[in-house]
Formats: sequence, structure tokens, C-alpha cells
Amino acid sequence: MKDQKAALRECAETLRHQRPHSWEEFPDFPLYMDQLLAYINNQQIITADDDDGLTAAMVNNYTKSGLVPRAEGKKYSRDHIAYLTAVCTLKHALAARDLDLLLREELRGESNVEQGYRRLCRTLDRVLNEISGEMDDVSGRLSLADGAIHFAVLSYAAAVAGSRYLTLLKEEKAEELAEERQRELEAKELKKQSRRSAKKKKSEDEETHE
Repeated sequence: MKDQKAALRECAETLRHQRPHSWEEFPDFPLYMDQLLAYINNQQIITADDDDGLTAAMVNNYTKSGLVPRAEGKKYSRDHIAYLTAVCTLKHALAARDLDLLLREELRGESNVEQGYRRLCRTLDRVLNEISGEMDDVSGRLSLADGAIHFAVLSYAAAVAGSRYLTLLKEEKAEELAEERQRELEAKELKKQSRRSAKKKKSEDEETHE
């Protein structure tokens, strides 16, 4: 029993203190693949117990799928480190398609990669502190089974909320895409009308000269 309590305290402390590197801590020089893997895997990213870390094959798959930008001459910059840190942090909670959508929105949207990564770190810090506090609160009064159910229910509720946010985001993006396509169609139609008007005017002018 004592070892179980110690293990739970250790987990809570990990959630409270262990964080991936901040943007400022990222190396300001490009890394080759072996350096990149060593750097990412040495970060304090909290992962599932069975996670074996980042591999070259995984990086290549993420790049081919468009989840992570391609290397710049076999070298990886701060932007690549931010993308891969986000992927390693969120991959167990999100499907690849949803993760791609969120990365495009957060790291490739109106803000730059640095700003998007800073937002991710702030959210991660806040949520991990909340969960570590929750562990402190329930660990002394719930059995292991009840504790596991408690956090499973929290995970379930978070998944429902996250799913709703994702659905609304997808609908918003679909509407934006539809509006963009409509504008493109209207622009093409205006060009056609302009060409027809120009052709008609040219024909009328020719008839007048005759």
C-alpha cells in the first residue's frame, strides 16, 4: 500500500513539474535527424507507459502525411521541433486527421509557429496542474479502482467536450471553404461576363465602322 501511494504521488509530481521545453529552450541552429530524435526524446514530454519515443520512421511518416513540414535540406529547425513536440504530446488523445486539423489551425494559421507553440505550452501547463491537484485530492480517499474510474470519467468528459469543439471547427472550416469556392465561381462568372461584354462591344464597333 505504501508503494502504491508513493507511485501515485510520483505521478502527481510528474504532472506538476515535467514539461516539454519552451520555445526559448529550443536550439537556435538546425539539427540533423539523429540530433533531432535525441533532442525530442530527451525532452520531458509526458507520454503513455508503452510509448517507445520518436523514431526516424515516425518523422518520415509525419512528413509524408503533411502532419509535419518537410526538412530543409535534411535539417530541422525550431518550427520542426515545435511540430514534433506537439505531435508527441497529443498523438494519444487525437486521431491523426483531427491532430492535423488542429496543428494547421494553431501552427499554420494566422499566427506563426512560435505563437501557436506558446499557446499549447500554456494550456498544457494549466491542465497538467489541474490534474495533479485532482490526484492530490482523491489519492488519499479513493481506492485504486475508484481512482481509476474517477479519472476515466474525467477523460470521457474531456473527450466529449473536445469532440464537440472539433466538430464545430470542422463545420466552420467547411463553411469557409464553401464560401471561398463560391467567391471563386462568382469571380469566374464575372470574368466570363466581362469577356462576353468586350466581345459584344467589339462586334458592335465593327458593325458601326462598316
